[in-house]
Amino acid sequence: MNRIATSSPADALSDRERAVAEKFASGLTYREIGEALFIAPSTVRTHLAAVYEKLGVRNKIALASHFAVGSVAQPASYPPDGLPILAIFPIESLSPEERWGRFADGLSSDITIDLARYGDLPVIGFHTMKALGSIPADFAADSKALGATYIVSGQLRADDHRIRLTVELADALNGVSLWSDRFDRPIEDVFSLQDSLTESVINAVAGSYGALATIGRNEIRRRPPASLRAYDLYLLGVEHHNTFSRAGNAEAIRLLSRALELDASFARGWAELAYAYSIQCCHGLDGDLKGAIERWRAAVENAVRLDPMDSSAQACLGDLMACLGDLEAAERAFRRAFEYGSNHADTLALLAGSRALVVGDPTEAMSLMERAMRLNPLAPSWYFGMQGRILFGGGRHREAIASLRRGAPDSPDLLMFLALAHAVVGEASQAAAVAARLRAEFPEFSVERFIAGYPIANPDAAKTIRHAAKLAKLD
Repeated sequence: MNRIATSSPADALSDRERAVAEKFASGLTYREIGEALFIAPSTVRTHLAAVYEKLGVRNKIALASHFAVGSVAQPASYPPDGLPILAIFPIESLSPEERWGRFADGLSSDITIDLARYGDLPVIGFHTMKALGSIPADFAADSKALGATYIVSGQLRADDHRIRLTVELADALNGVSLWSDRFDRPIEDVFSLQDSLTESVINAVAGSYGALATIGRNEIRRRPPASLRAYDLYLLGVEHHNTFSRAGNAEAIRLLSRALELDASFARGWAELAYAYSIQCCHGLDGDLKGAIERWRAAVENAVRLDPMDSSAQACLGDLMACLGDLEAAERAFRRAFEYGSNHADTLALLAGSRALVVGDPTEAMSLMERAMRLNPLAPSWYFGMQGRILFGGGRHREAIASLRRGAPDSPDLLMFLALAHAVVGEASQAAAVAARLRAEFPEFSVERFIAGYPIANPDAAKTIRHAAKLAKLD
């Protein structure tokens, strides 16, 4: 019987584009793809922009579906209802020299490709946006044609000494400005400068407390509960989870579980749920430690299966592997988390804590934490709690107390580290007061439960915490 020849969007790819796409979909980084194909990482970015455009995909999961082993490539379905779709217009260069126009295009492409690596943030391909030009003159027409929810546009002014970039996030339907910022940098290494600007824009727009998440949460609160969709529930779940309180964690698990009932393919939702279960483990919020670990494992395995390049999921997997005693697997997951999330402030903050207490070189922790805070000027309170535990581990107890007091006030691990730090510097009454609150509000919490559930696998860190716990009478 003769077969009727059929074609798919993937047939439109060149051999090089197909090779890049297959490697990217399999989980390789830009650098690894470049080394395998003998091309520069910037060339990898350019090919991926073309691939996203030709295939009509808007996230890594959709891209991977075109190259799944043993499956027939199908046109990628659009993301779950409710996800914001972002259109990034090429940054307009206001400098007359052509080199700055090229720089602006490269910056636009990098921001587009790197934002597309967020599993829950579909981004329209750069080549599509390039065809529309740098100035979104007709928001209504463009948003209808592109299916965009939000539009990002920018202007670049540059000379031989400084670069000034203004960026605006607008409602795609009516053009109303929702957020804007200005980034001013001296010109040194132009490539490092481009990376710095890309990182700043990504975290300001797409971080857990960035412009899009804040706008989304504010809008969701005005809706009746019955109308909430998977992405809405996810945003609310993240907000509750970031309180690190008993009630907040329980509500986060409820909201995230409901989101995943509506959309079981939502990788970022699984990653956030995994973190919520990990909090149950280390904070003693569930009397069944073994059951909490199993729920943590199931959620993080789903997250990594759906999106192996989600840096937060990889960081969470590393913590789980350490909790299960497989430190080599933990280190591998942490390395992947950094490769995939070196521009992502939340990932860096999580890795900083893991370097200090779980696996790796503790001396790296503070530099990672400082980079996270530099990338995310809207740092949520849990960043300061993480910074405080890192400072404590480094023997900088006074600084640790200052950071911890800016952290999530209802988090048992924060209260523990605060009591320990006060005890080490000889402030017995302050340590006793914090310890009393910890016992009263979290009677099931213990230092050993935290060490086992976080887990604290660095021997020096565990020794330091246990010694301070004796001083604070928390052992």
